[in-house]
Amino acid sequence: MFRTFATLAVLSLAAPAFADGHSTGDAEAGEKAFKKCKACHMIADGDNVIYKGGKSGPNLYGIIGRQAGALDGYKFKDSIIAAGEAGLVWDEANLAEYVADPKKFLQTYLDDKKAKSGMSFRLKKGGDDVAAYLKSVGPAMEEAEEETSSDS
Repeated sequence: MFRTFATLAVLSLAAPAFADGHSTGDAEAGEKAFKKCKACHMIADGDNVIYKGGKSGPNLYGIIGRQAGALDGYKFKDSIIAAGEAGLVWDEANLAEYVADPKKFLQTYLDDKKAKSGMSFRLKKGGDDVAAYLKSVGPAMEEAEEETSSDS
């Protein structure tokens, strides 16, 4: 229990660094690193395919800002659904931590040693870059680009 409290305390102190929406990752490097993810994941907004990839993992379009385990049409494992129901919403920081060790992340988040992830792959380096890339190709960035071009 103390370990969970200590982890939460550290994360809460680090949260202001991420609160302003600035990424610590490099989206360009993340696009290159995403090649490791495409075996299972794609990035597509309907028929608009941003990055063609596998379908055994969920579509990662719009993952930043989405509740964990809450994508219509994808069957998530119980632990990721429980994390979402407990309040986990993906941001760049927690997504980067998750991809480094999905099982450990869920066990810590849920304070449950039996928690498991459907994702067995671990991205040892570049998780912050991949998270920045996913944010850069998500709906928030597309909307911002549309607003910028309509202001001209």
